[in-house]
Amino acid sequence: MGKITGFLEIDQQDRKFLPASDRIRNFREFLIPLTDQEVARQAARCMDCGIPYCHEGCPVNNQIPDWNDLVYRSDWQRALINLHSTNNFPEITGRICPAPCEESCTLNINDNPVTIKTIECAIIDKGYEEGWVLPQPPEKKTGKRVAIVGSGPAGLAAAQQLARTGHDVHVYEKHAYAGGLLRYGIPDFKMEKHLMERRVEQMQAEGVTFHYNSHVGIDIKLAELEASYDAVLLAGGAEKSRDLPVEGRDLGGVHFAMEFLPQQNRRVANEPLGTVEPILASAKHVIVIGGGDTGSDCIGTSFRQGALSVTQLEILPVPPEQEHKELTWPHWPLKLRTSSSQAEGAKRDWSVMTQHFSGSGGHVQRLHCVRVDDKMQTIPGSEFEIQTDLVLLAMGFVHPVHEGMIEELGFDLDARGNVKANELLYQTSQNKIFAAGDMRRGQSLVVWAIREGRQAAHSIDKFLMGATNLPR
Repeated sequence: MGKITGFLEIDQQDRKFLPASDRIRNFREFLIPLTDQEVARQAARCMDCGIPYCHEGCPVNNQIPDWNDLVYRSDWQRALINLHSTNNFPEITGRICPAPCEESCTLNINDNPVTIKTIECAIIDKGYEEGWVLPQPPEKKTGKRVAIVGSGPAGLAAAQQLARTGHDVHVYEKHAYAGGLLRYGIPDFKMEKHLMERRVEQMQAEGVTFHYNSHVGIDIKLAELEASYDAVLLAGGAEKSRDLPVEGRDLGGVHFAMEFLPQQNRRVANEPLGTVEPILASAKHVIVIGGGDTGSDCIGTSFRQGALSVTQLEILPVPPEQEHKELTWPHWPLKLRTSSSQAEGAKRDWSVMTQHFSGSGGHVQRLHCVRVDDKMQTIPGSEFEIQTDLVLLAMGFVHPVHEGMIEELGFDLDARGNVKANELLYQTSQNKIFAAGDMRRGQSLVVWAIREGRQAAHSIDKFLMGATNLPR
């Protein structure tokens, strides 16, 4: 343990944001990092608990007290080695993970957790600054070939693990660049894409081959990969968006969030939009239906595009401002949270159900809504209307897209429509085909995707070689 009384002597200090009036002018990241000295002081607050409950909250099994102690002692390089031993992409989790580890921190009993996410991000950012993050090619090749379908966090984590142990890894990505949801869903103001590009360069130096614009199930049959490779990992996302099948859904100006967000990411990257209809919030009254992270990303993007107003609707009741610690800690609590995008000026309304859309000239102009009670029953007489020019549906994702690859080989699915595979072997109903990430577990967090990619790599290596040294 670093400073035994650190948690008593040092106040919590976290990264700050640029003012909303400044940050909405562009799509750049707006976090203001702490200095090395400030980060070390924050790491000194770690209590080195006998039972580190932060591990309870961290899906990737980060050894949080260990690297906190190393940062406190200014041993940044060893802290980076420790961090990378469990997490392939801490520069991503240090920016976009909701930090369930901090909710589980013992100091969170008093609402002053160790700023774990900030420390994690500082370690990897310093690692890149100092030139410590280098390719780790294998000493020898195994002669085995593995195909990975999808280059999101699960696919990339598995690819890196398998390449480093000596397999010939090929990643098939339907888009023009790697990253999956990290590149085409997460806005640049939350995570700039050069972070993805330098990881891809590292992985290429480690032997991973990327095949872009290769849509498995459309351009390439999955059966071809099965015949050509010793193992195949399905690591695509849960891309089937939850729809709102009400009257007026087919009006112009009503779009899924994942029709809207990728367009802006492509604009920032100077990537062609193709033949799709441009969707812009400029000079419009925007309604975002759905109160989660995707909805927040729509809000921040809309403001940066110049929306006149943004209103976010949620069908659930407003959560409590403060959780009951004795009943929830160390688990993730239900409580009112305000994202940086919501704080930029969005109006939020709760317990609202959209009954139908109306408009003229084939374009949406109004939402017709009603209040609902805690049991989702409509409240008589509570009907109201909202003016709008653009509606973004951000109500989550139900399961992977079945058409194409999944239907081709007729995989067994679970009750929610995900590809069925257990958490021990990650093996599908097809012997040499595995599944991990959102395709297997459904819509989830980036940390769960990285964990599943790493664990699937362990299982695939064992399947191919009979034994494995890769961690689970």
